[in-house]
Amino acid sequence: MIKNATKRQKMGWVIFVCYLIFLAYFLFFSDYFGRGSHFQEEYAYNLIPLKEIKRFIIYRHVVGIKSFLLNIVGNIAGFMPCGFFLPVISRRCKVFLNTALLSFLFSFSIETIQLIFKVGSFDIDDMILNTLGGVLGYILYRIVQRIRIRRRKHAKAKKSILH
Repeated sequence: MIKNATKRQKMGWVIFVCYLIFLAYFLFFSDYFGRGSHFQEEYAYNLIPLKEIKRFIIYRHVVGIKSFLLNIVGNIAGFMPCGFFLPVISRRCKVFLNTALLSFLFSFSIETIQLIFKVGSFDIDDMILNTLGGVLGYILYRIVQRIRIRRRKHAKAKKSILH
């Protein structure tokens, strides 16, 4: 897999692995998010789509802007690197549907681990927001690729004019 990879793919792998380590720390071990070494006695979970998202939007003034941003924006932003780097490290993920599906499966895996080990909470809304983040990361990847292609074409045209 890595043997035949381009330099860009290898660098993408390094950054992606660092991202995964960073994500694992914040999702499973960070005391800031209440993820210390203690297990919860009563486990909270949500299986109703959009329930928590609506609650955070409707009661954002009650829960506070920090909680709102951490839950809604944090779940989206936390998975944008996933959607951005998957197409960099895998040719198959250059297809939108593959990246969206892998983002969902990755989020589902994380939520399932949280359920099994009672760290955080299993929340269908987190999976929705995380998948949205992966999709937005993919869109950002496509925008960056188009900019790179335009710059190359512009540089090539400029070089051919000069020579």
